[in-house]
Amino acid sequence: MGQWNEDLIPLEQARTLDGLFYQRVKRTPDGIAYRNYDREHKQWYELTWSDMERQVAIWRQALSGEGLEPGDRVAILLRNCPEWVMFDQAALSLGLVVVPLYTDDRAEAIAYILRDAAVKLLLVQDSGRWSRMQDAVSDLPSLQRVVVLESKKPLNPEEDVVREAKVWLPVKGEPLSQRRADSNSLASIVYTSGTTGRPKGVMLSHSNMLSIAHASLTVVDCYTQDSFLSFLPLSHTLERTAGYYLPIMAGSTVGFARSIPQLAEDLQTIKPTAIIAVPRIFERVYARVQEQLKNKPRFARILFHLALSVGFKEFEYRMGRRGWFPGLLIHPLLHKLVSGKILDKLGGRLRVAVSGGAAISPEIARVFLGLGLPMLQGYGLTETSPVISVNPLDNIKPESVGVTLRGVEVKVGEDDELLVKTPGMMLGYWNNHAATAAMIDQDGWLHTGDQARIDEDRHIHITGRIKDILVLSNGEKIPPSDMEMAIALDPLVEQVMVVGEGKPYLGALVVLNPDLWNGIAAEYDLDPSSELSLQDSRLESEVLKRIRSQLKDFPGYAKIRRVALLLEPWTIENGLLTPTMKVKRQKVLEQCSERFNSLYDDGLA
Repeated sequence: MGQWNEDLIPLEQARTLDGLFYQRVKRTPDGIAYRNYDREHKQWYELTWSDMERQVAIWRQALSGEGLEPGDRVAILLRNCPEWVMFDQAALSLGLVVVPLYTDDRAEAIAYILRDAAVKLLLVQDSGRWSRMQDAVSDLPSLQRVVVLESKKPLNPEEDVVREAKVWLPVKGEPLSQRRADSNSLASIVYTSGTTGRPKGVMLSHSNMLSIAHASLTVVDCYTQDSFLSFLPLSHTLERTAGYYLPIMAGSTVGFARSIPQLAEDLQTIKPTAIIAVPRIFERVYARVQEQLKNKPRFARILFHLALSVGFKEFEYRMGRRGWFPGLLIHPLLHKLVSGKILDKLGGRLRVAVSGGAAISPEIARVFLGLGLPMLQGYGLTETSPVISVNPLDNIKPESVGVTLRGVEVKVGEDDELLVKTPGMMLGYWNNHAATAAMIDQDGWLHTGDQARIDEDRHIHITGRIKDILVLSNGEKIPPSDMEMAIALDPLVEQVMVVGEGKPYLGALVVLNPDLWNGIAAEYDLDPSSELSLQDSRLESEVLKRIRSQLKDFPGYAKIRRVALLLEPWTIENGLLTPTMKVKRQKVLEQCSERFNSLYDDGLA
């Protein structure tokens, strides 16, 4: 591996996000910047920082020919790839404002964002994607150019607005230089995927994202030898700040994963030392391990649980939270026989895994920590660029979201709400002063909407969400999210939403795992293709029993009395999930109103 060293670019040298890129090229021109998969030739290739500089110059030259002014908005609709970086850096270096879009978002949602931000130029992944969204964006007066990155056949020459990238891009561009610019100027408008109402455009400055990337490196060290695997979409601010700008600041290499289904193979190829993911990724790995365990001999299962138990105690010992114990003597052997083999499937070199974007179940966190993977849960909002806190490697508390980054202030306000002051604080919501005023009070505190407590060790613990509290008809207030996380650990449960607002008791809408549905239907002699099978009382009792098992360690209020079973998943396409995979609760209730009402239609109390 060679000597680990730090080569961090100071904020005052970078000044802007494009200045950061320029400084990195100057420092390590021959360092490997990116690894990517060539889908046409079916092979991986590498790009150095100087390779990237040449490409950014070409994209910059093409953008310069579009008559755009500093402050104009340009949008990007690409999967994670080097071209995402090239376009972003080229646009930023011209003072343009980048609007990232989710590749799997619906055409109508994308059209709304393009219209709201008055986007003048759009970069799209391929001609197929463009054709699917073309009708939705056909009447946008501001959109003067669409660039299509990949096209298998020539585009319609009558479309004046649309250009293929290979035609639009020149052969070379003018060499880059570092511009003099205000670090507090607007760099990006990131639309939050609101679970209610229209998305709001979060205005982030160069300084916002730079300062958070730098502050993150004061909690978790990264080095030029580090290798990231990027699979959380770059349109997600966590991936953009921590998985793109931060590695540039540290000089680390980023490999772009091909897709989530191919993630297991890509982990073996890239062998990352660091990954950033949402909890769902870790939940899938955990579920796969649990499924595989079922088919192992009893001795293997005992060995696995022993390795986890000893491994977690060894973790607590390293954290200074328990003394020496005899199990430490067999820990290396257990790691070799069990834990190491599982970690090898994640590439075998991971030294840090960051989980963010949503809360992770402490049970799953304990499993990975017990296996020897340093899993750091963090917390933040798009409005805070996004990181507010993260667990430090030498003081990980799996049930907490860590300690605040340098320069970030927090306090607990009314209703136990977590309030924040941070250098990552957004400039405000685009064209929405009322929403900005509702989010940031007159004293400059940003209201997160999350309830929290801060322990004696400065670790933040998220205890609930003010708006997501369910109030039963008896006045009892219940936070559903922790219950939902616990229930979703059952392999039979694909998705779950705890309900009961204004009702006498809690119920749950449960989407069953399609891979297990046929098997369980056969077990109860049910027709898997019939909707009526989902209302079988024996099946409902079985799911309730499983839910009770998952909630056995919860307080007395966490009792699910009835379930409504579903097979159709909640997705982005059917409008029930946001692009960041959050459930739109009200939309689900509207779409599943009949099943929801069935939970309360017999007067059970």
